[in-house]
Amino acid sequence: MTTPTFTPRVFSGIQPSGGLTLGNYLGAIKRFVSMQDEAFETIYCMVDLHAITVWQDPADLRRNTRELAAGFIASGISPEKSILINQSQVPEHAQLAWIFNCVARMGWMKRMTQFKDKAGKNAEAASLGLFGYPALMAADILIYHATHVPVGEDQKQHLELTRDIAAKFNHDYDVDFFPLTEPVIEGAATRVMSLRDGSKKMSKSDPSDASRINMTDDADTIAKKIRKAKTDPDALPSEAEGLADRPEARNLVNIYAALNDQSVAEVLRDVGGQQFGAFKPLLAELAVSKLSPISSEMARLMADPSEIDQILKRGARQARDITAPILEKTYEIVGMVR
Repeated sequence: MTTPTFTPRVFSGIQPSGGLTLGNYLGAIKRFVSMQDEAFETIYCMVDLHAITVWQDPADLRRNTRELAAGFIASGISPEKSILINQSQVPEHAQLAWIFNCVARMGWMKRMTQFKDKAGKNAEAASLGLFGYPALMAADILIYHATHVPVGEDQKQHLELTRDIAAKFNHDYDVDFFPLTEPVIEGAATRVMSLRDGSKKMSKSDPSDASRINMTDDADTIAKKIRKAKTDPDALPSEAEGLADRPEARNLVNIYAALNDQSVAEVLRDVGGQQFGAFKPLLAELAVSKLSPISSEMARLMADPSEIDQILKRGARQARDITAPILEKTYEIVGMVR
């Protein structure tokens, strides 16, 4: 059997659960923007079907979906270069997910660490959607025959499951229909940590707003949070090895490197030996210059979300030109009468 050649295509998505942070921007969105100018077709998604695996207030879900879309657009994701969608407007995602529910094995799902983390001690009260959503995530990717997915370290397990589902489907039906999607993991700050505790990931759920930079923060707020970020009393080292046991210092240097498109080594070559009293103003100035135009554009878009809605509507039409034939062929392979 001839191995098919798949169009180089990127798919990735973020849950519209509110509170877009610097961690989302540096860990994902900034990479999404750069991939638009590489040799890929790019599809980016507000995964609103994933969001409802835990209960969402409908008004909040609508606002959060639009705010996330505004964050994508303001950061540089262009509707002229990428397909930008919210998941629920492309029904083939959910339709393929049912097929994958029947391909994936219970044992695979039970090994998913994120379900254990999110369900907590009372897993019996968690929704069936929360347990099964990795199959929907696989469908999100494979309904486009996506060849690459930019992921954080915490999502690698789900991409491995996607590859397992694709391989089992291909094996069960004796086809080479779905690609074994490759992860794209790179960048100086793929995992941005809390400004108050360098051992914890920056999170919108942290009770302290000072622990994170929100993408809606204005310039003064961004600068203030960086000035107050937790550090240690030592000067910055001249080599990356010197950051090994200094989580807060490492986090701030990583953020600077990612914002300035430098490696950690390049940053330390310039600032090694400086105290944080000198480095923090440099980081604050850089962060404000990069982030405040994004927050301003997000505010403009959210003031009249009709522009966002039109972009998502157009994106859904473009997406379905890809997804509808792939779903139709999947049904044919499985044996559904068409």
